Amino acid sequence: MRLIILTQYFPPEVGAPQNRLYEIAVRLKQKGVDIEILTAMPNYPKMEIHEGYKGKWYLKENMDGMTVHRSWIRVSKSKGMFSRLMSYFSFVFSSMWIGVFKLSKADYLICESPPLFLGMSALVLKRFKRAKLIFNVSDLWPETAEKLGLIENKLLLSVTRKLEEHLYKKATLVTGQTQGIVKNIKDRFPSKALHWLPNGVDVSFYDEQKIAGKWRAENGFGSDDFLILYAGIIGHAQGLEIILKAAERTKGYPVKWILLGSGPEKEKLISMKEQMKMDNVYFFEPLPKLIMPGVWKSVDVSLVPLRRIDLFKGAIPSKIFESAAMKKPILLGVEGEAKELFIDEGKAGLAFIPDDGDDLAAKAMHLYNNRAEIAVLGENGHKYVNVRFNRNTIAENFYELLSKINDGTSK
Repeated sequence: MRLIILTQYFPPEVGAPQNRLYEIAVRLKQKGVDIEILTAMPNYPKMEIHEGYKGKWYLKENMDGMTVHRSWIRVSKSKGMFSRLMSYFSFVFSSMWIGVFKLSKADYLICESPPLFLGMSALVLKRFKRAKLIFNVSDLWPETAEKLGLIENKLLLSVTRKLEEHLYKKATLVTGQTQGIVKNIKDRFPSKALHWLPNGVDVSFYDEQKIAGKWRAENGFGSDDFLILYAGIIGHAQGLEIILKAAERTKGYPVKWILLGSGPEKEKLISMKEQMKMDNVYFFEPLPKLIMPGVWKSVDVSLVPLRRIDLFKGAIPSKIFESAAMKKPILLGVEGEAKELFIDEGKAGLAFIPDDGDDLAAKAMHLYNNRAEIAVLGENGHKYVNVRFNRNTIAENFYELLSKINDGTSK
């Protein structure tokens, strides 16, 4: 079986789609699948081309036995929609060109969305490579962009909706990262073949018994400090202003709020911290995946927030899996599917009301005052992700599905 993965995001970048696609590719490779990846020159999250890739139109690499083709992308630090679209379409056209001439024919082509526009390249390459299209939806576009106010132009919204529908219709299989995404698409396209391809975790990589937690001491935190970690994109969707509100209400206690990551909202939050004179809030740059287990080992609690909008009731942020694997209880400010799975069913943490700094502070202080409960919640989360969201199991199920489709036995 031959498989092409088309994605704008891939290691050495760090992030949820990068990790997810790499991990499933490695496991499919172990099953004997011949894999090629077509991706952009690495630039996320700082929107700067990484050293070693600057000034290149095309680069071919080998990563764990897989061929990785990288093509040019226009990057800009501008937050404007025009600059974003220029970036998206630069990779659409460069990937289309490189893909036609550099990729081998394949049985399947998996296209990662967002960005939705990359589906245009996928449609061309699907035909040239005689591949069945699998459209992998990690976020519903343009619905998300519209509800977050990222796209307000009605013509652009109309065009992207038509493109979304066309891609679903042309795909042999549509995969969704969450059950909410799968249900949304199923409701609109009831005859479409769909598969839940969730995020997951390599439990062996996050083996807390084998990891030294030196990050706490190396960064000046004491053994009595109660460290609450948010690790991930510092963007609009996360609503991270609530951390500053909660931090204001936990002054006088050794509760430290840590934001580790980059994103468009970071400078604004740093300015807010300075204006509020919050000395219990700390900002750190994102770290490579290999270092993150040591960070998780060093903290007490994981914080996972999203803004309180209906759209996010189907979201499952990726940092849930990593922190649960490291036996860290989750303070979860996400309603819907994530709460149902990890709080109600998995008993892996406490839920707080999204966008409510008071409730977040109250739940944080509850854990601060109940250390025995922290250990229980951590053990619950570890067991839950090992059973329900183990990457090995996820890849095995996906491989079996691809084999059935390839053999013509899938219904």
